[in-house]
Amino acid sequence: MHSERFRRAKFTIGQVVRHRVHPFRGVIYDVDPTFSNSEEWLEAIPVDVRPARDQPFYHVFAENEETEYVAYVSEQNLERDISGEPVRHPQVEAMFRRAEDGSYRIRRFFMN
Repeated sequence: MHSERFRRAKFTIGQVVRHRVHPFRGVIYDVDPTFSNSEEWLEAIPVDVRPARDQPFYHVFAENEETEYVAYVSEQNLERDISGEPVRHPQVEAMFRRAEDGSYRIRRFFMN
């Protein structure tokens, strides 16, 4: 019996997403096919809500009401953001341009 080692990522680079539990949203700028962070990072998450390793994880330019930051989030904890609101994270404009549909497209040349 053949089984796929990696699942196909549900979200794409430039897509606006929000966390299912925590109040933040952002733009995906990179995808890992499976968990690729430190053991300390994973073990800091309570066991009852710790995500499985064998799923895509996303690097997100994130924002909440107070601040902007970079987040590393499992696929199971993300959903599409359909608000249509722009993301204010300062690194978004340097890496992406906003498309008419509200998603973000990678710039050909990054702004310095």
